[in-house]
Amino acid sequence: MLNIIFTQRRGNSIGRSPAKTNKTNILAAVHTGLAVCLLAAVTACANSPNSKALEEALAADPKLKQNPVVFSSPPPATAIETNSTAKLPPDFPTEIPLYPNAQLIEVGGETDPSPKNVLLRWESTDPVNSVQNFYSTEFGRRNWEIVSRPTAEGQGSFVATRDNLRVTVSLSPTQKVGGSTEFAINYSKDSPEIAASPQPNNSESSASPTPTPSPSNSEGTTPGSSASPKSAKVSEQEGQIPQQLRQYVADLTQLEVLKVRSSPRDSLTTDSANLETASTLPKPNKIVTRREYARWLVAANNQIYASRQAKQIRLAVDSSEPAFSDLSKTDPDFSAIQGLAEAGVIPSSLSGETKDVKFRPDAPLTRETMILWKVPLDTRQVLPTANIEGVKEKWGFQDASKIDSQASRAVLADFNNGDLANIRRVFGFTTLFQPKKSVTRAEAAASLWYFGVQDQGLSARDAKDTGEGESQPTP
Repeated sequence: MLNIIFTQRRGNSIGRSPAKTNKTNILAAVHTGLAVCLLAAVTACANSPNSKALEEALAADPKLKQNPVVFSSPPPATAIETNSTAKLPPDFPTEIPLYPNAQLIEVGGETDPSPKNVLLRWESTDPVNSVQNFYSTEFGRRNWEIVSRPTAEGQGSFVATRDNLRVTVSLSPTQKVGGSTEFAINYSKDSPEIAASPQPNNSESSASPTPTPSPSNSEGTTPGSSASPKSAKVSEQEGQIPQQLRQYVADLTQLEVLKVRSSPRDSLTTDSANLETASTLPKPNKIVTRREYARWLVAANNQIYASRQAKQIRLAVDSSEPAFSDLSKTDPDFSAIQGLAEAGVIPSSLSGETKDVKFRPDAPLTRETMILWKVPLDTRQVLPTANIEGVKEKWGFQDASKIDSQASRAVLADFNNGDLANIRRVFGFTTLFQPKKSVTRAEAAASLWYFGVQDQGLSARDAKDTGEGESQPTP
């Protein structure tokens, strides 16, 4: 074989120059020498007594044949360990927005076919601010009424209402180990006691989010084989209340502040026992009078702030000099109306803000008057100066020029209360304020559901749940 290689290389060198031929011959000789040495070494090892030791040293471990090791690729890393068995309830409301990059890990609450309170726990690999921004956008885009928002740091909860649904989205400001964010969705439905119940968590009564209340038993809601005539009447009256205002009225009714007199003749007596307290508001779409609203305004404020006497309206005494010429001391609502005047809440001869010395107690309450009386008990401050252009710029009211100059100050201040503004709560979205339009009993009640500014107020639901407002004097 070596002769063949040598002969071939020699043949290839024919015709070349002598220098190139010599270089080629030298390289061929070196390659040939290396091949001979390698072949000799291998042959020597095969016949050497150390060949067996070398073979054993290079052989595979026999234990591997008995216990083979299986090498498999590691499973893909996952940021969250989820419970794949958790599923949404079959009747989950589709109008509730669901965060797209989240895994449902737990379903809690009632398990009967028609659950009223359901708790859903979720985990997501996204940061908490992404979840917060999603629900802020989606609730607004889908026409939910947001009555409470978490802080910029993620503390607190979203509370939103729409139709017969109330949803609370509770966020956790800190992520779990592994980078996951946990949040909970609690929704209530299909119950007049809890449907569309706005419940701000930024109230004075509690620094932490208020849990979703359970529906309470009341007249007209107790299950039975047949409805009594009284419960049927209650159900009929509740059905007359606009859906968006129904829960506001229910909360205030349970505080027993929406008292009415059964007949016009009763309004001429000074006996407060003639005031009726029903399980729901009678004739909710009837126009409310100025005396009725003044009575409810004092009662609601004092009941909601039952444990804060510094924020209560003091009822006038018999020795008080009447602030209005058409309201005598014998009037059944004198103590409440006179008390509002002496506190400077409503314009009167005492405040010097009006030349009209008459109160007109049985005249219809207008929208602008309702806001003028209610907002001072929210801000607890002197109302700001305002003009038509300022109101129009903030609210976008086309009829801003028709608002009374005094009332425009309260309308402007009400705008600064955000989603808790009285105008938004009572009338919803509107570009026409209609300041001279009369207010219904249900609308008047809705305005009294919350007292205070954002982060510094209390609702009727807060007072009812904490037991405030018990054993208060009736104005």
